Amino acid sequence: MGEDGVIILFDLDGTLIDSTEAILESFHTSLDLHGFGGVSDEQIKALIGYPLDIMFAKIGVESEKVWSAVDAYREHYRPISTQKTVLLEGASEAVKLASSFAELGVVTTKTALYSRELMEHFLLMDYFKTLVGKEDVTNPKPHPEPILKALEAFKTQDKQIYMIGDTKLDLLSAKSAGVKGLGVLSGYGSRSSLEEHTDIIFDNALDAVRYLNMM
Repeated sequence: MGEDGVIILFDLDGTLIDSTEAILESFHTSLDLHGFGGVSDEQIKALIGYPLDIMFAKIGVESEKVWSAVDAYREHYRPISTQKTVLLEGASEAVKLASSFAELGVVTTKTALYSRELMEHFLLMDYFKTLVGKEDVTNPKPHPEPILKALEAFKTQDKQIYMIGDTKLDLLSAKSAGVKGLGVLSGYGSRSSLEEHTDIIFDNALDAVRYLNMM
């Protein structure tokens, strides 16, 4: 496949990066401030991929406190994000290989500002033509809007378009947008949850990109 004919969109958390430590620390800090101690790491990790306000609401934070909790999370998260986030194994290679035969974008529920800072920190941002984050859309994944928004940066006619992600939210968004979804097991979604929405599942993003490169 040539670069003129392929577009690959990547999710971030659990697909290219592991920011679990920063996410959990920021959640617990915010929850403690708002009187919600005792929430387990597993409860939080099960919700990663949803927007922050939905995550806090699902954990049980009252609606009138949700945005205060989000603000406290962000205040704690930003200064620690680069120090406590790492690239997943093979992620850098995946992006560089993908860029050799496709145009690339990022579609994340993470704040775009933080996402760009992280990608710049890892020296990968220049490989991406666009990055769509939470504040860029009205309806986050699993709605198709984030993917459709990202695709506005590309000429899509006659292109093969793929979305690589680690949760069902990525795959549902892809399906609704008319894009082929590829699941990866490097993040927060279980194999069974991914299998409900795609029959193409890999251990990680590098394996997914290698598969696309061979097509």
